[in-house]
Amino acid sequence: MAIATFKRYEKKYMITKEKLDEIMPTLLEHMELDPFCIGGNEYRIYSIYYDTDNHDVIRQNSSKPVYKEKMRIRSYYDRKDPDDKVFMEIKKKSEGVGNKRRIKIKIKEIEPFVNDGVLPETKDYLSTQVAKELQYFLKMNKVHPALYVQYDRLALFGKEDKNFRMTFDRNLRTRRSHFVLGESEADEFLLPDNTYIMEIKILGAMPLWLSKLLSEYELYSHGFSKYGARFKKEAQEHKLIYHFEDADGNEVDFDYFKD
Repeated sequence: MAIATFKRYEKKYMITKEKLDEIMPTLLEHMELDPFCIGGNEYRIYSIYYDTDNHDVIRQNSSKPVYKEKMRIRSYYDRKDPDDKVFMEIKKKSEGVGNKRRIKIKIKEIEPFVNDGVLPETKDYLSTQVAKELQYFLKMNKVHPALYVQYDRLALFGKEDKNFRMTFDRNLRTRRSHFVLGESEADEFLLPDNTYIMEIKILGAMPLWLSKLLSEYELYSHGFSKYGARFKKEAQEHKLIYHFEDADGNEVDFDYFKD
């Protein structure tokens, strides 16, 4: 079982394709394409976010708390075989600093882990610790697959600092059903065709040349959550469903709490 841990500052921006084309020459003076961007092309990311019946995780994260966390399944291929391995991640953020911890897990191990707390097989101390961290999250949050998210990504690394990254995501599509890794007729697009989510991910201070570039092109940080965007859209359209229980655990409708 593989493990990776990431801790960094993250800033997001909304940028048009036209503006991206303008700044790309300067970016490539200081950065280089991610090895996964074969031939300069984007690569695809597939994710499944987990939440409770009443959307507690995303409601908490959308309230701009000092600390927030979320869990997801992530893959860079449309995996479907039960023995295929994907990443299970827990992502935390506190006062602008992001920390992502993840393990590799077989698809057939996900449901027993999420529903019954059955730890997947681990082969080293660190992966066991992250698995237990995920297990604790699952114990404290009765979650299930809640949102599928897919998008295409162009990524860059700093030539001098490999921990400095910039990513550009487009073709953002989501759905609330059919939780397998791959496209579906149920997918909904969240952003216009020519819009990218630009994200700067860095361990230390932002390079001076990048600060000047952002200022010159009037690019300002704009908080954006892929899951949060879908949640807010559904909330505005009154499409969210909530499940309430009385003191005996019986499901009731909202009017039960009015008196």
